[in-house]
Amino acid sequence: MPLLHFLPPLGAVLIWSGNMTINQLTVGAIAPSSIAFLRWLLALAVLTPFVAPAAWRHRAELRRHWPKLAVLGLLGMGLWQGLAYVAAETTSATNMGILAAMVPLLTVLLSALILREPPSLGGVIGGLLALAGVSILLGHGNPLSLLDLEVAVGDALMVVAATCYALYGVMLKRWPLALPPWVLLYGQVICAVLILLPPYLLGPMTPVNAGNLGLILYAGIPASIVTTFLWMLAIRRIGASQASIFINLMPLFSAVIAMFALGERLAAYHVVGGILVLAGVIMAQTLTRPLTRTPRRGVADRAR
Repeated sequence: MPLLHFLPPLGAVLIWSGNMTINQLTVGAIAPSSIAFLRWLLALAVLTPFVAPAAWRHRAELRRHWPKLAVLGLLGMGLWQGLAYVAAETTSATNMGILAAMVPLLTVLLSALILREPPSLGGVIGGLLALAGVSILLGHGNPLSLLDLEVAVGDALMVVAATCYALYGVMLKRWPLALPPWVLLYGQVICAVLILLPPYLLGPMTPVNAGNLGLILYAGIPASIVTTFLWMLAIRRIGASQASIFINLMPLFSAVIAMFALGERLAAYHVVGGILVLAGVIMAQTLTRPLTRTPRRGVADRAR
């Protein structure tokens, strides 16, 4: 597989790593319902001048597939990112990182259930290996310390959010819509804005000010437009299960960003956990043999 196919998921995860910090910074600065809506409203405003003409040309396809676009917008934009803002109010960034790392394994499970795809040897072993690396990173060298964390409402919300995003990736592959990528993204953004409008109107509408404008800009352009497009491209090229493995790199990227931006020191557990995460990603991309093999037609016929 060309190495260029790995750049979209890597770029998306890198931006998401920065957005994990944004999630925590929004607490007290802007209501979850406000930033969840305003980020996609901003994304819609930025996309419209460039994508609206193409969307108009494909209006028949958009009209025919609007229920699927609404489901995708709800799962990948409304619930995954909207619930993360709510979860940040009652749980820590450590918990959120642990639960976000469940997405690859959830994707493998949902792919097996919905797409009837047998999980690969590398996907299972690599996913578990990468998850072990994430546990070392988040447990500061002692994965067992994670068992002492208190369970909060935000933890349950992050489980739901991770499941929604895993399902989003699987359904993107399940529904290969005949639309250009940017038009497909644009249709989802429109649906997400309409879905998030009622909570925004019913919730505390935080005014935009100097304290939260930067958060909205980052969430609305890099973390919304760029990452969603990169992720759709990654799923089209390498599949939902393999692309989701890259999410395990998020804690590693976050540590590197914190080291340069906040002056945090790189500890031994960062190195050990990072090596395990990278090994898991490489294993998932190279060991693609299914755990269960489909019998050849001749063998199946003789068995009858």
